[in-house]
Amino acid sequence: MPTLVLLRHGQSAWNLENRFTGWWDVSLTDQGIREAIAAGEAMAVAGIAVEEAFVSVQTRAIKTLNLALEAMGRLWVPVTKDWHLNERHYGGLTGLNKAETAQKHGDDKVKLWRRSFDVPPPPMEKGSEYDLSSDARYAGIEVPASESLKDTIERVLPYYQAVIEPRLRQGKTVIIAAHGNSLRALVKHLSGLSNEEIVHEEIPTGKPLVYRLNGVLQVESRAYLG
Repeated sequence: MPTLVLLRHGQSAWNLENRFTGWWDVSLTDQGIREAIAAGEAMAVAGIAVEEAFVSVQTRAIKTLNLALEAMGRLWVPVTKDWHLNERHYGGLTGLNKAETAQKHGDDKVKLWRRSFDVPPPPMEKGSEYDLSSDARYAGIEVPASESLKDTIERVLPYYQAVIEPRLRQGKTVIIAAHGNSLRALVKHLSGLSNEEIVHEEIPTGKPLVYRLNGVLQVESRAYLG
């Protein structure tokens, strides 16, 4: 039976500071480190023997995956890093405190940017301190100026179907360590959620979400560990 584990990174420094993070690279807090280790321990107790791992190119997700795999005694499994699994790009909101942004633009506007399905936030200006267009990780890639959840799904889902689904069809146990919105893309697909339902789906940090699949990759069960 194929098994897919979705793991949102542990608490990051900007989660703690309530700031829009997106593609900007921040690390884990001490709590985030504990969450990642606990995730690995929970998977080990549940008997989940990960055979292959996929992760974004963002530090918080990579560290979470490594800590979880180490706690499981499976640091040796093959790992693929790919930008298609990155968090949603928050554009011009990147780095802003969410409460201060609400005071500046109004709660309704910020709620629209955060929770609508297809309305992106304001684009990031070229030359912004958070502009990643010259980052070596994204050489040859057109870094988006901002993304809606719909945009995020349109880059995550084709990658999942082309690269990860073939591993699952082989009956493998696969983990994807990524982010709240990139994982929403997969939850929407796997759980058959509507555009309206997915924007309200909350994925907690550091809690493995385990999908047991059948031979044609239909969901047999879904459950959080820990």
